[in-house]
Amino acid sequence: MINLEKLYEYKHVFGFFAQQLTYPEKLDFHPSVIEGLLKPEDPAYEHIGRFWDLMHDCSMEQIEEMYVQTFDFQKDSTLYMTYFKFEDTKERGQMLAKLKILYQMFGLEMPDHELPDYLPLMCEFIYAANWQGNAQAEKDFSVLAGVIEDGTYHLLKSLKKSENPYYHLIKGLRETLKACIQQEVPTKL
Repeated sequence: MINLEKLYEYKHVFGFFAQQLTYPEKLDFHPSVIEGLLKPEDPAYEHIGRFWDLMHDCSMEQIEEMYVQTFDFQKDSTLYMTYFKFEDTKERGQMLAKLKILYQMFGLEMPDHELPDYLPLMCEFIYAANWQGNAQAEKDFSVLAGVIEDGTYHLLKSLKKSENPYYHLIKGLRETLKACIQQEVPTKL
């Protein structure tokens, strides 16, 4: 299950992930973007630092080209998190519908041109949603976390294989999400 308090603590980091996973713009790499974002003890600190350093070794044109080549032209590094598991099956359609309903329940208006399993949108939702005091939130956000965990597992493998700097960003996202998962302790009978 998801630890909603911990997730809330890292909301701002999910905003950063959303920003960095959308098509790059020059302002996305301004030093103020990362300033004060993380403390050294945060789970993504090392990974985001490595991503940031690698991206600053590239020109803006190189970053744009890398983004397009990585996320738009390679099936095994798509940002659509249910694609890896379901491709274009009926089950994927059902999961997309479930995610769309989840967003609506928490007040997010879905962009008409985007699918609900788009990783930057999912991160933006975590960043923007207000789930405090909602009794259903733990269950709903656990589903969302599961979709992100499944999809980023495959994405991470693909990015590692190609030694892509986005590997470090996805690794940081996964570590942050992992820090928000509470292990269920078995009860003794």
